[in-house]
Amino acid sequence: MTEQYDYDLFVIGAGSGGVRAARMAATSGAKVAIAEEKYLGGTCVNVGCVPKKLMVYASHYSDEFEEAKGFGWELGESRFNWSTLIDHKNKEIERLNGIYKQLLENAGVNIIFGRARLVSANSIELNNKIITAKKILITVGATPSVPEFPGSEHVISSDQVFFLDKLPETIVIVGGGYIAVEFAGIMNGLGVDTHLVYRGDKLLKNFDQPSAQFAANEMQKKGVNIHYSTNITSIEKQTNSDLVCQLDTGETLCADQVMYATGRKSLTTDLGIEKVGLNTRNNATIETNDQFQTSIPSIYALGDVIGTPELTPVATAQAMVFVNQQYGDGSKSISYDNIPTAIFSQPNIGTVGLSEEALKAKGTPIDVYQSEFKHLKHTLSGSEERVLMRMLIEKDTQKVVGMHMVGPDAGELIQGFAVAVKAELTKDQFDATIGIHPTMAEEFVTLRELSYSF
Repeated sequence: MTEQYDYDLFVIGAGSGGVRAARMAATSGAKVAIAEEKYLGGTCVNVGCVPKKLMVYASHYSDEFEEAKGFGWELGESRFNWSTLIDHKNKEIERLNGIYKQLLENAGVNIIFGRARLVSANSIELNNKIITAKKILITVGATPSVPEFPGSEHVISSDQVFFLDKLPETIVIVGGGYIAVEFAGIMNGLGVDTHLVYRGDKLLKNFDQPSAQFAANEMQKKGVNIHYSTNITSIEKQTNSDLVCQLDTGETLCADQVMYATGRKSLTTDLGIEKVGLNTRNNATIETNDQFQTSIPSIYALGDVIGTPELTPVATAQAMVFVNQQYGDGSKSISYDNIPTAIFSQPNIGTVGLSEEALKAKGTPIDVYQSEFKHLKHTLSGSEERVLMRMLIEKDTQKVVGMHMVGPDAGELIQGFAVAVKAELTKDQFDATIGIHPTMAEEFVTLRELSYSF
């Protein structure tokens, strides 16, 4: 006799990957439920990509108002209202939450709010009830990780910054990854005295370093105070609510807010993983095979929780592959090579393919073509911001194996060129392509002079 379950698929976590998997599985004919403890859309929609990008847009206007003078615009005094931005941001997030809810319901997915915990290979405890499922999919994602130290109770994470009652006058941001760098640009652009404190000597250590260092220099030109090889040892809250940060250099920094962006941890705590015996790694991510199957055959996982690149498009792509493998013809697979990404710093960084450091580690002979220049806009704007564009070419095959850009809308440009890198086009094919003039993008098809090799 075939065992009966409440659902064919039960998804734990309604982030980008979970929602996509639940919706598409239901569309394929499966009986699906999804559990969410906080909010539909997960990190990206609520405390990540979407609200962050809205804040990036807001922070650009200070430069644009100033640059407009060079083009003949005479503007009056400008004033920024933090409450207006937060209110409008909240309304947009509520709208997106509603869209996610509608998409799930229209597909026939049962949405259940609450903390789901694994009980066995085919059962979940949720809101004091036991629910059974033929297959369980874990898509709980990750959350900011803040270290404990004297005074750490006074700091905020990148989640909390979206809900501050008021804009600080001075902020200390701790970290050297993309989240720290992005928020340093946001706060600086909004007029906040911004200090970026990082224990290392180079920002964005996992990115192409010539590009990262170029971006860091541009950030400093814009007013971000970067403190390299520095860490906070303690924080004391004053009677006026100021936070005094004691640095390991012997110096102090005083700020209204201290934000930590020092990494993220998998949300696997209190999920019942230990109870059912799922295999995990030391960083709490869940071990899976190429079919997203865990050490228990009926339980699957995807997205940030399995340790693959922590990007929304990666999670949604994994979800599509998972549904195809489970409820389709099984023809789809996923490759993590040449994933394009962007850092919405100021200026932006866009990248696809391998970094110079990764190629050096591989020992692959490489030709580097690059160009640094002032954007046409800034010949009149008065801004000293410069652009960097780099192409890394495999010497033997002439394939383009890395493209990196620092400058306005770098993510928009690199997204298009990512198709060419994914298709393994050669430098000759780039050279044979006519550029659109005058654009920054044309520089990638007019790079003729070799900069250096390694």
